[in-house]
Amino acid sequence: MRRIDRYILKSFIGPFFAILFIVLFILMMQSLWLYIDELVGKGLSLRVVAEFLMWGSFLILPLALPLATLLSSMMVMGQMAEHNELTALKAAGVSVTRVMTPIIVASALITVGAFFSSNNLVPYSYNKIYTLHDDILKTKEEIKIPAGTFYDGIEGYVMRTESTDEKSGMMHGIMVYDHSKGRGNTGLMLADSALLKMSDSKEYLTFTLFNGTNYQETNSMKYRDTSLELQKINFARQELLISLENYAFEKTDSTKYSDQIKCMNVLQLKQEKDSLRRIERDTREHQFEQLMSNGILSKYQQLDTAFVNRIDRDYRSERMLRWDDISAESNAYRNAADNASQMVSQIMAFNRESYEYMFYLRRADLEFLHKFAEALACFIMFFIGAPIGALVRRGGLGVPAIVSVLFFVLYYIVDTIGAKLAKDGAITGAEGAFIAAAVLLPIGAFLTWKAVNDASLSGNDTLKNQWRKFKRKIMNLFHKSRIVYMGTPEFAVAPLDKLVQAGYKVVGVVTVADKPSGRGLSVNESAVKKYAVEHGIPVLQPLRLKDPEFLSQLKAWKADLFVVVAFRMLPEEVWTMPKLGTFNLHAALLPQYRGAAPINWAVINGESMTGVTTFMIDKDIDTGGIILREEHKIAETDTAGDVHDALMGIGSDLVLDTVRGILEGTAETRVQRSFIQGSEVLRPAPKLTRALCHIDWDDTTRHIYNLVRGLSPYPAAYTELTDGSSAPVQLKIFSAEKMAWDGPEAPGQVLTDGKSYLAVRTADGALSLKSVQLAGKKRMNVSAFLLGFRDAERYHCTPGSSKAEIEKTRPAPAAEA
Repeated sequence: MRRIDRYILKSFIGPFFAILFIVLFILMMQSLWLYIDELVGKGLSLRVVAEFLMWGSFLILPLALPLATLLSSMMVMGQMAEHNELTALKAAGVSVTRVMTPIIVASALITVGAFFSSNNLVPYSYNKIYTLHDDILKTKEEIKIPAGTFYDGIEGYVMRTESTDEKSGMMHGIMVYDHSKGRGNTGLMLADSALLKMSDSKEYLTFTLFNGTNYQETNSMKYRDTSLELQKINFARQELLISLENYAFEKTDSTKYSDQIKCMNVLQLKQEKDSLRRIERDTREHQFEQLMSNGILSKYQQLDTAFVNRIDRDYRSERMLRWDDISAESNAYRNAADNASQMVSQIMAFNRESYEYMFYLRRADLEFLHKFAEALACFIMFFIGAPIGALVRRGGLGVPAIVSVLFFVLYYIVDTIGAKLAKDGAITGAEGAFIAAAVLLPIGAFLTWKAVNDASLSGNDTLKNQWRKFKRKIMNLFHKSRIVYMGTPEFAVAPLDKLVQAGYKVVGVVTVADKPSGRGLSVNESAVKKYAVEHGIPVLQPLRLKDPEFLSQLKAWKADLFVVVAFRMLPEEVWTMPKLGTFNLHAALLPQYRGAAPINWAVINGESMTGVTTFMIDKDIDTGGIILREEHKIAETDTAGDVHDALMGIGSDLVLDTVRGILEGTAETRVQRSFIQGSEVLRPAPKLTRALCHIDWDDTTRHIYNLVRGLSPYPAAYTELTDGSSAPVQLKIFSAEKMAWDGPEAPGQVLTDGKSYLAVRTADGALSLKSVQLAGKKRMNVSAFLLGFRDAERYHCTPGSSKAEIEKTRPAPAAEA
């Protein structure tokens, strides 16, 4: 990605998200007024209201995304034109099309995101907000008894109070009518004062009355006894418990509206359309059968060629449509008119019967296509906003913003009209969904054509970059840049080979000194040294990097650039020596996994993404400015060896790109903290220890599985098997599979049938071993291992230390990085 691309994208992304937030807020507040009466006064928690607003904002996201794309693209291009940046780019040979390219790519990504928003997020949000809205409607308003009026908001009771103390909540002059038994005004309570308190769960109400009288009337007159009994009780304190319903907010099933058109995604809408079409087709066939068999068409078989031999009337006869008298002719016409009227009535009834299916079919068809149309609108809006900004040469919230918003209003009006016409059946679903795009697409094409043709120069690179490249090529003819390469293992060979094959002048290689290894103590040369010797590249193998003799030899190479891949930490005397600096290839996405074993720790920690990074070396370990990064996905079954091999190829290309950028002067560095997102924590990658390799089976299956992957093929995780009567024997594990197990065995117990499988009990399951190596033996699969390892079920694994070692690497907060 070029510098101008990064600059334009940064200029676009900031305003885009700011405008998107503002638009969502404005549209959400506008929608909130429609429901404000239903939300206020019901004692809803802030969480419920926030959830309601959140789902509501998701619903208007497909409407907000095109507007945000329109305004942000207008602002970026307008500001560049206003500050003469666009003019400078044109003069440098960069066309308007080239300037717009990064925003076009961003708009395409926004379009894809808008589709997934319309297809996945919006249907889910409709379901949620519909259900939440119903739950809110069922919730009764809070109880607030006004002074001086009769209040019937509590079911079964009518209350009145003369006054209320706002501070204490004490009510004075209380009158309570009890209608809970449905017998009218048979119960009355009068009190000087009272306190009203609702339970925390809002399931009952406690009404405490002080210094009053309770009047109760039997109101049970009989045929012979019509007298009424009145009971009067004076009290100093009386508590009245009133049961409440629907005063507490309760959530219901969130799938209540999942069968509604708005709550379906593309696949569900497709199935819904197929079902509706099948119902509509069956209904039409049934209606046709009824129409043909109702007796109104007495000669209907004459319309069918299959019944051609049954024609019993000669339509060529002169007697056809001739009657003997006027009365017969009148009756014939009257019968024909009646039959036609009956036929029309029946057809109209059939149309009403099938209207519902056709209406829902049109809605489903429109909603299906509208998801694509809403996403396409984001892309079209860019080709309106960006040219407006470039042509008007203003990027603020003035005339360009007003003009852009007018185009959005046009889009909204046309889209609304098209949707209405499509639902009514006046136009097809495709026409209703894409009519707004059809109107705005020619406008966007015209504005883009105007903006592009106003540019007098064209080209893919700026003149400055072209001149820099040309100058570098001329300089290389007289002085080819000299590179010193530093590395040791096989991982470092591929980048070195890339540089050599690309024609760069590698004047020397620095690698570790030869060491005796193996049982025969034969001298072992590093992979990088072997490659350098084969290609005739001078090699230095210092024991100490601060050795004066080594430093003088290194300086004698007069290198312009040092490239470091999988080597030791360099002292300042070394990495400051070349004039273009020293950069390192790190097998992780810095600032994550700084340290000696980034590949292993990324797999051990179960990461799904890693990569390689080139950065300039400074005085600390893996903290220098980042030049380039390249990501790589880690599969669930990948081992450290698999990731190592993949990163070796990716890293080779990244080293080549970094060298090219540094030598051409186009490389830029970014501080590592700029890659830390939010509360992201940093994970270290310390050296692998033997204690880490010793498996602690009192850990989860997933953690142990990742540990085995992260240490395979080298140094390999291991466990120690013992039957309690003999010395433990070491067993290396190179590959394994997670296995469900809920038996009573303790962690570390061996599980096997003695023939086909060998597993070890973990804290939450078991790990099935696939490839192992017993101490002093060769690596083999489990079936071969069990042939020579009898009575394996008697063994268990000794306690390990891997879990404790991993705990020591707990990540530090990113703020401490």
